[in-house]
This record gives sequence, C-alpha cells and structure tokens, in this order.
Amino acid sequence: MDKIWLVIQREYVSRVKKKSFLLVTLLTPLIFPAIMGVFVWIAMEEEGGQSLRIIEVVDDNKLFFLESSDQYAFSFSDSSPEEAKKLVQEGNRYGFLHIPKFDITEPTGISFYGEKNPSMNLISYLENNLRKKIEEQRLFESGIDPQIINDVRTQVAIKSITLDEEGTETVSDATVNYAIGFVAGIMIYMFIFIYGNQIMQGVIEEKSSRIVEILVSSLKPFQLMLGKIIGIAGVGLTQLLIWILLIGILTTIVTGFLGLQMPQQQAMEMANPEMTQGLMQNTDMGEILQVISGINYVQIALSFVFYFLGGYLLYGALFAGIGSAVDSPSDAQQFMLPVTIPLVVAYMGLFVFILNDPNSTTSFWLSIVPLTSPIAMMGRVSYGVPFWELALSMGLLIVGFLLTTWVAGKIYRIGILMHGTKPSYKTLWKWIRTNN
Repeated sequence: MDKIWLVIQREYVSRVKKKSFLLVTLLTPLIFPAIMGVFVWIAMEEEGGQSLRIIEVVDDNKLFFLESSDQYAFSFSDSSPEEAKKLVQEGNRYGFLHIPKFDITEPTGISFYGEKNPSMNLISYLENNLRKKIEEQRLFESGIDPQIINDVRTQVAIKSITLDEEGTETVSDATVNYAIGFVAGIMIYMFIFIYGNQIMQGVIEEKSSRIVEILVSSLKPFQLMLGKIIGIAGVGLTQLLIWILLIGILTTIVTGFLGLQMPQQQAMEMANPEMTQGLMQNTDMGEILQVISGINYVQIALSFVFYFLGGYLLYGALFAGIGSAVDSPSDAQQFMLPVTIPLVVAYMGLFVFILNDPNSTTSFWLSIVPLTSPIAMMGRVSYGVPFWELALSMGLLIVGFLLTTWVAGKIYRIGILMHGTKPSYKTLWKWIRTNN
C-alpha cells in the first residue's frame, strides 16, 4: 500500500506543479464568462449599429396591417410582386412579404423574398403577427368581438409536486431538473474522456521512454497502474472543484455587471410577446424560491463526486490497459472503439430517453449498467431516484470498477514490458486468460 501511495503522490504532485496545469485550471473558467460577455457585447453592437430594415408588403387581401418593431419597418404598397422583388434586388428593401388572396379559414401561399435567408426571429415575428391578424379577422366575420376572446384567454401554470413514501411533498420544476441533469451528465462525459486519455498518454510515454522498466523493478505492474489511475483522479477532482468554484463566481459577476437579458429570451419576446408576458405574470417569486430550496443539493453533489470518480476509475483502468498494450497513440485507436461505444450510448441516451422520461425502462437500465451509469444516473438524480436504485447503481459501478481493474491489470502486467509488437484483440484475450 505504501508503494501505491508513493505512485499516487508522484502522479498528483508532478502534474499539479506543472505550469500548464495552473494555466489551464485558472484560464479555462475565464473562457465561459468571456464568451458570454463577447456574444452579449456583439449583440449590443449589432442591435445598436443596425439600421432599420424596411420590408415591402404587398397584401392582395387589403386586410392586414403589421406592427413595426425596433428592427423592422413595414411599407405597404399596391405594387405588383414583380415590382416589389425589383426593390429587393436593387437594395431598396430588406425583403418583400407577399400575402396573396386566400380563404381566411385556410391562409396559404404567404411568401417572403429576400437577397439573404431571413433569420428565425424574423420569420417567427411575421408568422405570429399574421396569425394574430387572421384570428381577429375570422372573429370579426363571425360577429364575435375580439376583446371577448382576449378577456377569456388565460395562462395555466402547473406546479409539479413529488410525493415520497411518507407523503412528504416536494415542489420541483422540470426545467431546473433538466438543466441539472444535462450539465452534470455532459461534465462527466467530458471529464472521463479528458482524464482517461491523460492516463493512456502517460502510460504510453513511460513505456516508450523505458522508465517503466525501472519502476517495475521495485513494485508490481498492478500497483503502478492503480497508483497512476488514482493519482490522476486526484488531479481531475482538484481541477473540477476549482473550475466549479471559479465558473460560478465569474458567471455571477459578469451576469450582474451586464444586467442584460440572454439572447434566447430576447428572441422569444420578439417572436411571441404575448406568451412571454403571460409566463412572467404567472411566475411567482415564492414558487421559484420554493423550487430552489426543494433541490437536494447534498444528494446531487455527493452523487456527482461518486459517479465522477467511479466512472473515471472504471474507464481509467481500461485506458491504462490500452496504453500498456501499444507503443504509440496511433496504435491505440484500434482498441478505442469498444471503450467509447458505451460512453456514446450513454451520451445519446441522456438526450433521447433520460432527460425526456427519467423513469422509463431504458433510462433505468442505462443508469444501472456500470459502463453507462456515470452519465445516465446523473441525468436522473435531479428528478429524484428511489434509494434502492441509487444504491444498486453505485454497488454495480464499484463491482464494474473492480472487474475492469482486474482485466486491465492482466493486460498491463504483460503489455507494459512488450515492445515492437502490435497486439490484436486475440492477443489481449490471451493476456487476460494468462495466470499470474
């Protein structure tokens, strides 16, 4: 155990003391708020320096009047479509909206012409404006006062409440749960690849430089492999904690300093201002605070640390085994597919199944199988997972780590001293079956 601890110390200290580690650790969190700030600044500059775009409107029905915005102004005329198109081609108009004659019950054939493809925001703005005008016209023709419809319209906000076996009620929010599961799952996916690759590269470098031949003279290959895996795990955990802390602080500072709306919110308000206003009116600050206070931060944080370490250790052993069997990173590519497939399956399952229906059968099994559970279970934890499922998943992940470590150790013991050969899957299987 003392020898393993020495290897852990060596791996951890040697990597943490590198200038590259300090630079990456401190500069990477600056990238996220910096990117956000740059995009917001660009959006402000474009919005402030952008000239008013004039859109020619030819309405054959003589019924519609579109409301202009800060970015777009509408010019209504009796021009023919050909004349309006010519205005666009000559650069006198940003675009041309043609509203042909149609049955008010079946509005079809509306077209927008422009020298450039219109933005999604513009199309949504036009569609919502026309929809509103068509609805008003249909109500008018039916003899119904549009104001009556506006008065009876309402927004419905459903509060999500989770009941446990004891009947305790916990207020939750699907959007918050989705965001937590999304971020946690993606972070684990990225870190497994990043630090797993570091292990493989480190093993290949030591093997190529023949340093490993000196090391294995004083300790067993398995001890060397395990110490390397745990040491780099400590580096990853240290870096992760620093990143989370710095990103949280810097993002809060930048957001508060700018005091601006996100571009997605601005786009939604422009495309459908009525819906946005309705949502804001139905948003109760007390309910928001209740949702935030109802989140089990301790369980999520502890689960994240466990699955981060568990997933890393499981895949780290496999990456170490691959690194020991080859002489160069290019040779390792042939063995990467079986290792990366479960990660890709978990990544895709996170979006297709887990975040949409965390309690489905597929979501359950993805969060139980050790090769996919680190990513999948973190997508489910924020929604609330029964204790027995969480315990089973964690237990199987520990078993999976022990099994992959045993398999990787068998490969590592032989492969780390092999040079000049390109093993196949058949060769690796022979190494695994070889008795000590």
